[in-house]
Amino acid sequence: MSKHTFVGFGFGAIQGGLFLYEAHRSGNFDRLVVAEVVPEVVKALRGTGGRYQIKVATRTGLVTHEIAGVEVLNPNDPADRKLLVDAVAEAHEMATALPSVDFYDKGSASVAAILSDGLARRKDPGVLYAAENHNQAAEILEAKVGSNRSGFQFLNTVIGKMSGVIGSGASREFLVEEFNRILVSQIALEGFRRGIEVFEEKPDLLPFEEAKLYGHNAVHALLGFLAHEEGCRFVSEASAELQRYAGEAFIEESGRALIAKHAGVDALFTAKGFEFYARDLLERMVNPWLQDAVERVIRDPVRKLGWNDRLIGTMRLVLDAGIVPHRFARAAAAAKVLLDGDLESLWTEPDLPPGRKAALLRLISHAA
Repeated sequence: MSKHTFVGFGFGAIQGGLFLYEAHRSGNFDRLVVAEVVPEVVKALRGTGGRYQIKVATRTGLVTHEIAGVEVLNPNDPADRKLLVDAVAEAHEMATALPSVDFYDKGSASVAAILSDGLARRKDPGVLYAAENHNQAAEILEAKVGSNRSGFQFLNTVIGKMSGVIGSGASREFLVEEFNRILVSQIALEGFRRGIEVFEEKPDLLPFEEAKLYGHNAVHALLGFLAHEEGCRFVSEASAELQRYAGEAFIEESGRALIAKHAGVDALFTAKGFEFYARDLLERMVNPWLQDAVERVIRDPVRKLGWNDRLIGTMRLVLDAGIVPHRFARAAAAAKVLLDGDLESLWTEPDLPPGRKAALLRLISHAA
């Protein structure tokens, strides 16, 4: 396979510990470029000559890998912005890994504006992996970039890889788990071959996105909030009883609901398939080598108690399947303790089906 250029936007744990790492490891790219706006991060990466390290948490310990030859460009610098547009024009693959889709068009040096300028000059096919935690991230970014880009495709992703940042400045490192089964949208570009070959394409990502949010993310949050109640510093310190309880929530509540909704889509959405998925994830969540801090897991309870997010969204899905989500209600009650205001004020969405909000509040109040 001929060598290519990879461009990443945002130098966080997912970009550094997944996309750049897998692009480097593939051997299919001779140029790695990353856009970053935090001056000290840019300075630190340039100070090492474009080298950084990631620590990979296996089941038995930590393994350190070094990624070299990364060009870092600050889009707020006019000279760097021009170089970044040039890189976009030639890139075979790109990835955005920003805090949220709200960052796509922020500022005059926004990702959307840079992509628009670079894509207008493209001649060869290419793809972009949108890694923000939103099931329509690719469509949102494509709309903000504007106009029809023939020969280029924006792809959604389902990233079940747990990761974090350790250290700062020149000592900044990424700690990620070994898992790398990343799902992406089916590529429709004739003859196009991905340089990052480990990803797995799916014609419809929505069922897998829901399994990630209402399974993986929901149970991770449950573990975090209830481990906080136990006084744990790390998720790996959760009691055996809590780990068993989390497994029951995963399989008996979110699992049964997801299987009822998506049966027939994939082997994942069968009793056997989902139990394997749940047991594997639970083992990974409590991996002590991942150093998964409870404080990190439970941050922003307002978002995690949102109508469509991991706790309330999961409870709604489970209720729709005719199951009582009493375990997730207990997690929501633990999260509610960390709120300044009341729960119902967070839910501005319609009360559908009628009476659903009152039913949720009763369940959470009872669990408390």
